[in-house]
Amino acid sequence: MARNSLFDALSGKPLRVCLAPCALLTASVHADNDHVLALPSAAIIGVAENSPRPDLHTLTTSGSRLGLSALQTPASTTSLSGDQVRGRNNRTVQDAVTRTPGITAMGTPGNGGTALSARGFAGHASTMQLYDGTRQYIGAGTVTFPVDTWSVDRLDVLRGPASVLYGEGATGAVINVVPKKPFNGQIRNHLRLGYGSDDRRQTALDSGGSLSDTLSYRLTLNQQASNGWVDRGDSKSLAVSAALRWDVSDDLRFTLSHDNGDQDPMRYFGTPLVDGKYRESLREHNYNVDNAEIRYNDQITRLVTDWDVSDELTASNQIYYIKTQRYWRNAESYGWQPGNLIDRSSFYEIKHTQEQVGVRQAFTLEHTLFGLDSRTVVGADYNRIRFARQHDFGSNFSDTVPLGGSGGGQYQSSDPLGYGPRERNLARQFSLFAENRTQLTERLSLVTGVRRDQVHIQRDDLATDISVDRSLSGDNWRAGLVFELTPELSLYGQYATSTEGVNNLLTLSPTQQQFELSEAKQTEFGLKHAFLDGRGEWTLAAYHIVKEKLLSRSTPASSTEQIGRQSSDGLEATLELALGTGWQVSANAAIVRAEYDDFVEAGGDRSGNRPTNVPRRVANLWLSKVLSQQVEAGIGARYVDSRYANTANTVEAPSYTVVGANIDWQVLPEVRLGLELNNLFDRQYATTASSDGSQWYLGEPRSFFVTADYSF
Repeated sequence: MARNSLFDALSGKPLRVCLAPCALLTASVHADNDHVLALPSAAIIGVAENSPRPDLHTLTTSGSRLGLSALQTPASTTSLSGDQVRGRNNRTVQDAVTRTPGITAMGTPGNGGTALSARGFAGHASTMQLYDGTRQYIGAGTVTFPVDTWSVDRLDVLRGPASVLYGEGATGAVINVVPKKPFNGQIRNHLRLGYGSDDRRQTALDSGGSLSDTLSYRLTLNQQASNGWVDRGDSKSLAVSAALRWDVSDDLRFTLSHDNGDQDPMRYFGTPLVDGKYRESLREHNYNVDNAEIRYNDQITRLVTDWDVSDELTASNQIYYIKTQRYWRNAESYGWQPGNLIDRSSFYEIKHTQEQVGVRQAFTLEHTLFGLDSRTVVGADYNRIRFARQHDFGSNFSDTVPLGGSGGGQYQSSDPLGYGPRERNLARQFSLFAENRTQLTERLSLVTGVRRDQVHIQRDDLATDISVDRSLSGDNWRAGLVFELTPELSLYGQYATSTEGVNNLLTLSPTQQQFELSEAKQTEFGLKHAFLDGRGEWTLAAYHIVKEKLLSRSTPASSTEQIGRQSSDGLEATLELALGTGWQVSANAAIVRAEYDDFVEAGGDRSGNRPTNVPRRVANLWLSKVLSQQVEAGIGARYVDSRYANTANTVEAPSYTVVGANIDWQVLPEVRLGLELNNLFDRQYATTASSDGSQWYLGEPRSFFVTADYSF
């Protein structure tokens, strides 16, 4: 297992939000073209005109609803364009966001492969994901959409507590996935064909433009398949996104969109350790059963209306319907036994069905406050979520297979009730929120926000016919000052709060429902600076977060109470630099000191230990070079420090560094060829480890992928 590190030294315009009678809020933002990083001039094929690469003057969609740029926002934010994401070999949103400061992946099939860790807090309960500003509520700790990055126009990341913006469950970070949108102009199409290692195939289409003077559309389609890098590791996916925009007038427009994702991921749950040690010869073995299945289907339908009521007042509302179905049937735990045998257990068959209907409405007003220029957003958010779970927990069943083999056999269960409906949950959430930015002086601005959340949860146990319900509420706020030292350099400080359920709110157990929301608060200071006439920028942030009301005990033998506490302190730094010789440098690093300040569980006192899946250090580097007018190459490295897999800090996943590279050749004005090389040095590493130390979930080995792009 590789433990070496490439980073040894590391020990303008206001956003116009709009509304209509029967729809709800969305934020549509555009970068200020006067402040664009000077980038290499190599052409990139696309459907619409390539949007400017996000920089500190770009309006953020995750850091505020006020339409502020990163320089104006008193928080740590990062924006990545879709071209950047796909140009760095990132197949998933998680691949892309882990190239931003301090965020690491901890995905497994059990959490949809999408769980993240940020600022010392891990999992879906602490790192929220939005789709075009719409929150997807978490059922049983799983998110499975979006499928890939083909339809992504931009990713915006906000680090630190954000419940004041998006509600319960956003202590570590918020990721907003902004999809490609309809645009006015001539219809343009982009076709991609790809082939690579393990028989990986891709066929993708991106099409958009004007259908008439008032109608425009966007359609993306991406079909992928692979034989996988482990035995019986085949996978496939299909993602379709379609949007139609109607510009009724200069002041009123409607956008109707539908996104659908089908996934059959690789049915791989990890590689067992042999006597506590990783054995390289087992890398391609898959110990799951022959008839294992994993299937996800996600659908999101949205109606967005933007209305410019007047020069001072704009409004937006959005109605949305989200449906998700997930199915697992696997043997998930593998433990080595003397005699080179593998004991398989955790035979689970599970199905989730989840529906979310919501509406969000907001108004934005430009006004004066005590004679000072001010902008205010007020709004409301309502959701109704239904979640049903069927399962067959054959947890008492186990069998044995040879270590030198590759699993096999059929799924079996010892659950006397068999597979069937076990649980039905209903949640209703209503929120009121407001934000304000007031220009106190020519250089000093104050940004504030408040939010009130009210959630009612009902859980029906279908096996026992027992129903329990609970209402929970959360009040959050933030206040931040931004001082503009120069037009290109700002200093900020902020205080923000957040709330979280003791587990995912939608699937709290009857016992967990009796507890209040956990509470977190953060103090953060930072600097943001653009220099060299926009060709470079750097940022630095320092923060302190404290989370209280964790489930804990007075002694290991005591009953569980809400008395625990967890904290983190950290530094994050970024650098973006475009050089005149055609070099582009993108680098970031993060250091975090996270610990359980007061946490006791049945196994013992964990106070002073580091939380699970939290590395102390993370760093990213990407270098690109324009070799000629037709050819551009890039190479990048990602470093993740070691992480503990359990609260006792007795099981550790080692640190790793992974290197990737690519090269693109503009053969003709309409044709571009590309080559991706992933895990260039074929490192064998663990992205996550089981809490008992019996198995690792391995990262993908070295692979290549060749693409051909044609625009017409």
